Amino acid sequence: MLTVLALTPLLGALVLAFWPRSADPRLVKTIALAVSLVALVLAVVIAIQYDPGAGYQFVEEREWIAAIGVHYALGLNGIGLTLVLLTTVLTPVVILAAWGDRLPDPSRTNSYLAWMLALEGLAIGVFAATDVFLFYVLFEATLVPLYFLIGAHGGVGRSYAAVKFLIYNLVGGLLMLAAIVGLYALTAEAGEASFLHSDLLGLEMGEGTERLLFLGFFIAFAIKAPLWPLHTWLPDAAASASASTSVLMVSIVDKIGTFAMIRWCLEIFPNASQWASPVVLVLAVVSILYGALLAIGQDDLRRLIAFTSVSHFGFIILGIFAFTTLSTAGATLYMFNHGLSTAVLFLVTGMMIARRGSANISDFGGVQKIAPVLAGVLLIGGLSSLSLPGLAPFVSEFMVLAGTFTVSRPLAVVATLGIILAALYILLMYRRTMTGPLAPGAEGVRELDRREVATLAPAVVLIVALGFVPQPLLSVIEPALEPVLAAVSAGDPVPTQPVEAGASEGAQE
Repeated sequence: MLTVLALTPLLGALVLAFWPRSADPRLVKTIALAVSLVALVLAVVIAIQYDPGAGYQFVEEREWIAAIGVHYALGLNGIGLTLVLLTTVLTPVVILAAWGDRLPDPSRTNSYLAWMLALEGLAIGVFAATDVFLFYVLFEATLVPLYFLIGAHGGVGRSYAAVKFLIYNLVGGLLMLAAIVGLYALTAEAGEASFLHSDLLGLEMGEGTERLLFLGFFIAFAIKAPLWPLHTWLPDAAASASASTSVLMVSIVDKIGTFAMIRWCLEIFPNASQWASPVVLVLAVVSILYGALLAIGQDDLRRLIAFTSVSHFGFIILGIFAFTTLSTAGATLYMFNHGLSTAVLFLVTGMMIARRGSANISDFGGVQKIAPVLAGVLLIGGLSSLSLPGLAPFVSEFMVLAGTFTVSRPLAVVATLGIILAALYILLMYRRTMTGPLAPGAEGVRELDRREVATLAPAVVLIVALGFVPQPLLSVIEPALEPVLAAVSAGDPVPTQPVEAGASEGAQE
């Protein structure tokens, strides 16, 4: 079923790529939307059949390149399933939002939507891959659709942004490839070369070797995530891409980085992950504060949202490398919730920019007087981004901070400042764009139409629903994290309360 799920959007992309460019654009968009909805239905069927307590499921394993031990291997645990659902939920939303996108070349609607579907299929493959070589191939393949979505279908500065995005991610990919070659050498030396996740678990390696291989993987994932100081490609890409492309990039593709930190770094290199965790935790806190502070100073709506994402990814990585059940489950849930809130922000601001003809916050003002529904959706997206209680990201952010507090009180306290800064950059943005007198030139910012309301409604409904009832996702996520945390924390993954030194010594005696 996983192969069918991944192939559905890929075949849809192939159909659109060869569809006559002279065809009615509405037909092309309808085909793309229909294909994405089929993929969503398949993902829901898989989710219904998934058993949270049974480990990897829907496993497919076939020998691919026997000479070097490569397999075509797919399987889903709770973490992968959560992100596959996020991918299949947001893709129809994005395609519906792209219905009104003004492309540099309107005759290239076919390729625009084909690249979106191709990216969906590749992302599903990445989240399901259980062979590290297959994972790497799909990981790198996601760069191609995004490069063309930014470079061919973006706005001002798209060529520079696309090249910068590609260079950063290719450098990370090359480092990971070198580490994969190292894994091949280790497994071949141990008996039989293999890249299967199950064969790499518990692989014996020297301390220095493990750390070097870990760094090769981690840097690639930190660029993708993105983590400070490897984040600088993101604001440029988000400012040049269409709103639909930005959602695919930040809400889905960038999650590959944090997802892969759990699957490949923590499980395959547990000792090196422990060794690196103090530095990674500090970098994560820096990302939280740095992204929030720069967001406050932005006048461009798209760059503001990009910097908020740098801050939010800091929370996710903080939760992952705190190595507690609470923080890691919160980080995984945060991946899903951040995808929803960021999608709402990018899409609704994209609609504002298309109406006003400018992305500058200073060119707006008083919009809620003439477009109250648009203003309301922006407010919900903004309050979600700042983790207001009752909205989905609050639960995940609270879990990350509470779990981190049991590991490092100072880092948790400093990270909490990110919540205060989030309130500043969101509420200041809302006040400057929506309240006060109507700004000159903003009269054309009309109300949302029915298609736009239908586009935003699924994400808004999920944000509210998961804010009150997050357990359906947590019940899937938490069992999948048990083997991960057992590997990385020597069987004690849940430090539920600070342990006093004397008590610890007494326990050891």
